[in-house]
Amino acid sequence: MKRWFWFPRSLLGRMLAVMLLGVLLAQVMSNLVWVQEINRENEKMASSMAVDLAESVSSTVTFFKALPSEYRHIVLSQLRDMGGTRFFVSLNKELIAIEDIEDSKLKSIVIDNFIQGLRKKLGNKAEIIVSFSRPETLHVFNNQTLLLDLPPRWSQQSLIYDPQSPPILVAQIGMEEGEWLYLAALLPKPDLLIKTDYLPADRLYFLGLLLVILLLLGGMIVRWLTRPLDKLVQAAEQLGREIDVPPLKVQGPLEIQATAQAFNRMQERITRFIDDRQRLFSAISHDLKTPITRLRLRAEMLDKEHDRETFGRNLEELDRMVSGALECARGTDLHEEVRPTDIMALLGALQDDAAVQGRNVNVVGDVGPVFWGRPIALKRCLGNLIDNAIFYGQQAEVFVLNSPDLLTLRICDRGAGIPEEMIDQVFEPYFRGESSRNRYTGGSGLGLGIARNIVHAHGGELELHNREGGGLEVLIRLPRH
Repeated sequence: MKRWFWFPRSLLGRMLAVMLLGVLLAQVMSNLVWVQEINRENEKMASSMAVDLAESVSSTVTFFKALPSEYRHIVLSQLRDMGGTRFFVSLNKELIAIEDIEDSKLKSIVIDNFIQGLRKKLGNKAEIIVSFSRPETLHVFNNQTLLLDLPPRWSQQSLIYDPQSPPILVAQIGMEEGEWLYLAALLPKPDLLIKTDYLPADRLYFLGLLLVILLLLGGMIVRWLTRPLDKLVQAAEQLGREIDVPPLKVQGPLEIQATAQAFNRMQERITRFIDDRQRLFSAISHDLKTPITRLRLRAEMLDKEHDRETFGRNLEELDRMVSGALECARGTDLHEEVRPTDIMALLGALQDDAAVQGRNVNVVGDVGPVFWGRPIALKRCLGNLIDNAIFYGQQAEVFVLNSPDLLTLRICDRGAGIPEEMIDQVFEPYFRGESSRNRYTGGSGLGLGIARNIVHAHGGELELHNREGGGLEVLIRLPRH
């Protein structure tokens, strides 16, 4: 199945990935909650400020409407001085076009509540136009005069002129005789409508630093926790190659200690089982060979030659089966010490033995660096396989392929091969794939099984393949540990 995302395969990588995802998700969720809370507070503040500002503006409008027109400009000058940096009022002869700012939810809340508050005081018939403008584009008095064109005393004392350029609320309310009362004011919180960065650079830097520290500390802690697991893996690999190894040291967290104790108990049971098996085969050898010898002596005392020959063949077959079973037990013995083994020397000795019998064994390739294994067991394994190749194909070819992690041996012949449906069966004890062979022509049907057991004891694999053009190939892969 195709994987649509990458995920670490090691325990260390997965735990660090989970920690990293957990921190990122926690930061994202906390920021979402924080942003939502800020937005709620800003909306409440915007509504409250709009209502308060509407109260102030409606009072000003009511006051102006009650004044005689000839006094309004005098009062305007006084209001301008009293308003300080929050208020600018003028009485204009025309409606001034305002370059509005971009729409936003807070802007709509302010304008809606502001207009609603004005209409509550001034009535629904009042002409009210409300918008927001930037200070640099705001016109005052008429459509030609910008706020920035006014003398410094007017623009800076009558209205905020801030480097941040906060939006200015502009309300134009229709008066009698075609006049418009123009009122511009900053909100009590001028930066309310300014777009803010909810994740500023310093916050991102802090988050990055937090993640780096967390990954470093987490990696150290996870490595400390998983070190006993690494030792457990190494002990399991060593146990697969050699049974006589010291028990695993019990250390680490309680769960790891329980695993180590279970592993040590398993090793004890395996060792006890192998020792019991060896004692059993030794007893079988002693208990069976003695009566076989007695029966052979009695068979020699029979009068009829035909009976003597029949009994002799049966006893010979029984003796060969007992010897084969013992040989199978010795072939899978794991107590031989692992040591540097000269594979090429083993092959050379087997090549010489075959030459004495008039058979040809051709060896191609080189092992390279020394191979660590059980030399006696490996010689039995290679000897059985080469003998089979010579028996069925008259000669054998051995190809040696070396790599840093793997030693590969290919033992080939040009015999009849093995039917595909029998390849798995030939490893079973006493199974003989060649019907023409019988127990009086040599062999017991145990050689391939013994060879595979020896290869497995070295942590390797043994496979059989029929060759193109006839013959059998035995492929052995031995890991370099």
